[in-house]
Amino acid sequence: MTRLAVVLFNLGGPDSLKAVRPFLFNLFRDPAIIGAPAFVRYPLAAFISTTREKTAQANYALMGGRSPLMPETVAQATALEAALKLARPDVEAKVFIAMRYWRPFAGETARQVAAFAPDEIVLLPLYPQYSTTTSASSLKDWARAYKGPGRSRTVCCYPTADGLIEAHARAIEARWAQAGKPANVRLLFSAHGLPQKVVDAGDPYQAQVEAGAAAIVARLPGRWDWRVCYQSRVGPLKWLAPSTDEEVRRAGAEGKGVLVAPIAFVSEHVETLVELDREYAELAHQSGCSPYLRVPALGVEPAFIEALADTVEKAMDRPSGAAPCGAWRCPADLGQCGATKGEAA
Repeated sequence: MTRLAVVLFNLGGPDSLKAVRPFLFNLFRDPAIIGAPAFVRYPLAAFISTTREKTAQANYALMGGRSPLMPETVAQATALEAALKLARPDVEAKVFIAMRYWRPFAGETARQVAAFAPDEIVLLPLYPQYSTTTSASSLKDWARAYKGPGRSRTVCCYPTADGLIEAHARAIEARWAQAGKPANVRLLFSAHGLPQKVVDAGDPYQAQVEAGAAAIVARLPGRWDWRVCYQSRVGPLKWLAPSTDEEVRRAGAEGKGVLVAPIAFVSEHVETLVELDREYAELAHQSGCSPYLRVPALGVEPAFIEALADTVEKAMDRPSGAAPCGAWRCPADLGQCGATKGEAA
């Protein structure tokens, strides 16, 4: 029986309030986040993590003193493993988790995968949209860490995969119906932002977010007033626009409510539970934007788990290397595309 290791990659999150500062330090010392030489980056990461520690701790305290990202990812890994066992009884599939900025780190997971001694490995970021700041960083980290057996294939992205789109459409419809199907709402697809210079350098993230949003709207019944926007801006650089807070204010000024769907987050964490549910909800109240509705992250929604399982199966059926899942192909001018660069091939 073929032994298959599937490695799920995600950001990671502090598992206690004491872990907040080292988590932030790990984040900001990553050259994919701050593109400066190490002798500049490391002191800067130490400064940022120290100055932001108390504010970040306050946010995590609102969530019980820890990030829910790891428990949610474990649930997704468990559901995916069960789905693969049903779909491929001829394969002994085991799903592993590697986080980028907090435990379990790639090195620990690499040792576990090597001990499993897989014949085949599928590297699967839990970032549907590829970016040099997320998927590429995690895959490079893994390539440095893993020295064990197995033929690897990388799923660089799946922004328009059918099951992913279906899961988002179902979640949006369900939240809208739960609220009584209000007519005067604008659907906002909120994604984590990036500095504009990253996208200008050929990062495909924005193009993939927008393509996914368009595919979801095409799957929804009826006509929708919708927009893509970007949250979580930090620092003085110009970031992708429009921002989510600008769109919430705009909706309020136009006498509309909003239905906010987190298109780039497949798990609940600080950006959804605090930024969307608390900060932007309060902004909506202040701006006269009512109702303010938020669609849950996908979590273990069956269509999403089925999409991940289908993605793994399709990856197994192709030669080694990196490729997207589904019909998506990056335009030629997006030179940082993961498939073009062959990340972790």
